[in-house]
Amino acid sequence: MTHIAATPIPRRPSRTRLAGALLLALLAGFALLGPVLIEADPARQDFSASLAPAGGEYLLGADHYGRSLLARLAHGARLSFGMAFLSALAAAVPGVALGLLAAWRGGWTRRVLDFLSMIVLALPGLLLVLLLLAFAPGNFGPLFLGLALTLWVEFYRVTRASAAVLLSQPHIEAARLLGFPPLYILRKHVAPSLAPTVTTLAAFAMAAAIIAVSTLSAISVGLQPPTPELGNMMIELLPYYSEAPLHVLLPAILIFLMVLALQLLARRDTA
Repeated sequence: MTHIAATPIPRRPSRTRLAGALLLALLAGFALLGPVLIEADPARQDFSASLAPAGGEYLLGADHYGRSLLARLAHGARLSFGMAFLSALAAAVPGVALGLLAAWRGGWTRRVLDFLSMIVLALPGLLLVLLLLAFAPGNFGPLFLGLALTLWVEFYRVTRASAAVLLSQPHIEAARLLGFPPLYILRKHVAPSLAPTVTTLAAFAMAAAIIAVSTLSAISVGLQPPTPELGNMMIELLPYYSEAPLHVLLPAILIFLMVLALQLLARRDTA
């Protein structure tokens, strides 16, 4: 009797991750296409439409300055997604590279990088961002740099630990003894195994960046008005909560949905 070797069937993504991907795609589409399709200027004021309810000329209403909430939400979503993506990318590239370097070289290289990461961890994340914002409050540059400096440590620590385990496997040790170049080994044997973990970390990093940007703007040390940022929008409309509660909740709901989508997408499948 002939035995046929069973080939592993690729596991389909869970419903949770599919729901997260779908929600994220819808929100990303709103962020990318909304400012283009919605012709209203997010900064144009019309005091005659102050706190206008949803419907009519203003689909989602207008804020206290008569600015279109739909237009401001679209631009705010684009800003949040853009800042989150750039911050996660700027944190992932050095974090993964340094983690691979520490795992490959070991010794004093690893000790120095571990000490550097511990210094960053000793400072609360938002405090590090605040220290950089003190030099140029309200600007994109210090905010972006501060978030990247805060987030890279997690990429470094996870990459270093995972890569150290992978590099100790027999087939990789054999490749090193045979003289294969380090970049070839890392690209062919280590990077494919690390990719799912790094992708998950990137999703969590983007969610953390979205929350951080909104929080800093809400306490008036991040991006400043009239920039259409979601945290700014909530704080500006908060005094009018009793008159227009939906107007205050809309940016908060959008932040919640963006973070929820990233969290669902980052969730690992379980057997």
